[in-house]
Amino acid sequence: MRFNEKELVFLSRQPPERAAELGMRGPKKGDVVKRRVVKLIVNFLFYFRTDEDEPIGALLLEQCRVEREDDQVFSIVFLDEAERKYLFECDSQEQCVEWIDAIVKASYEFMRKNLIYYRTEIHRLTGTDPLEQYGISDETRFQVNTGLPPAAT
Repeated sequence: MRFNEKELVFLSRQPPERAAELGMRGPKKGDVVKRRVVKLIVNFLFYFRTDEDEPIGALLLEQCRVEREDDQVFSIVFLDEAERKYLFECDSQEQCVEWIDAIVKASYEFMRKNLIYYRTEIHRLTGTDPLEQYGISDETRFQVNTGLPPAAT
């Protein structure tokens, strides 16, 4: 996937959902743990040198798996590149759990599943499709086999 570098830098300057200085080890053999400022913004994980304002990298948190490696360590592995594992060392077990939770919830797929779940619940309780008023209820990305009737056009 290609990204415009200026847009990514602009996004990296937005208020983060989470930010901390963590130990980080990249996926290459021989990489060592380095302290990085890590910021979770929307579904990107930006990482910076501790003394710089421009990110040195960004991970798009889609199609990835987040796993706890140790009490204070978690990893991110991308499904299409299982051999590339990024490790992050936190300062506490609590911080590690918070980062894992935030990263899992940052993906588009997680948000999509939540939207479908709440759409189904609202429809079940009210009998109306909450997306219909926005004209997007028939879009494929919001569909799931829930028994919802197609929106009237």
